[in-house]
Amino acid sequence: MQHKARIALTAIGILGLSMAAQAQDGEQYITLASTTSTEASGLFDSIIPKFTGKTGIEVRVVAVGTGQAFEIARRGDADSLLVHDTVGEEAFVEEGYGTERADVMYNDFVIIGPDGDPAGIADADTIAEALQLIAEAEAPFASRGDDSGTNRAELRLWEAAGVKADGEWYRELGSGMGPTLNTAAGMDAYVMSDRATWVAFENPQNLELLFEGDEALFNQYGSLVISEERHPHLKHDLAGQWHQWLLSEEGQQAIADFTVNGQQLFFPNAAE
Repeated sequence: MQHKARIALTAIGILGLSMAAQAQDGEQYITLASTTSTEASGLFDSIIPKFTGKTGIEVRVVAVGTGQAFEIARRGDADSLLVHDTVGEEAFVEEGYGTERADVMYNDFVIIGPDGDPAGIADADTIAEALQLIAEAEAPFASRGDDSGTNRAELRLWEAAGVKADGEWYRELGSGMGPTLNTAAGMDAYVMSDRATWVAFENPQNLELLFEGDEALFNQYGSLVISEERHPHLKHDLAGQWHQWLLSEEGQQAIADFTVNGQQLFFPNAAE
C-alpha cells in the first residue's frame, strides 16, 4: 500500500510539473522596456490591446527613463525596447546589444512655464534663445535629471545654446516626466516636456505651453531588436512579432489613431 501510495504521489507530482510546464509554454507575453511618456500618455493602453488581439501576445511594460530602459535591456531583463534617444539607440546596436533599430513614431518637445513668463521666452525665435533667456533671468527650471531621453535631449540643447545649466535656479529632480511637471507647477518653474505627457497632464495649475516649433525639439522614438547571441534566453520570436507589428500598416495606423483631448500625440514614421 505504501509503495502504491508513493507511485501515486510521484505520478501526481509529475502531472503537476507537466501541467505547470504546459501553462508556462502557453503563456505568451513579452517584457517591454520603454519610456514614461509612452506609458503616461496612454498610448500603450490604446495600442497594446490591438496587438494582443491579433497575436495573443501580452505586452508587459516597464516604464522608466530611456537610460534605465537601456540598462534593463543590457542586463537581459527585457525582451524588447521602445525608447527615444536615437544616439543612444545606435550605440546600443553598435555595442552588440541590439541587432536592429527602426524609426516608429515621433512628436516633439515643448517648453512649459508659469503663465507670467518671467523670462519672456514666448517671444524667442529659437530654443537656444529661449534657454538663454531662462538662464539670464535665473528663473527656476525643473529638470528631470534622470538620464531619460527627455533629460538627454535637454542637456544637449543647453550645450548647443552655450549655457551652463547650474546654480540655484536649475533643479535636477531625478524623477519621471509627470512628477517633474507636478514639481514645476508647485514652484512656478520652467520645464521641458514631451508634448504627449504635457497634453495628458491633469494638474497644470499656473503652467502654460510657452515655446514650441523649433526643429531642434524633434523627438524620435525607435524600436530595437535585442541580440539573440547576447541574450539567448529572451523571447526573441515574440518580441520580433511586436517589433514588426509596430512597423506594419496596422501598427502605424494604431499609433496615428491615438488621441488625447482631440489631439494626435504621436505621428508614425516607419519606413519614411
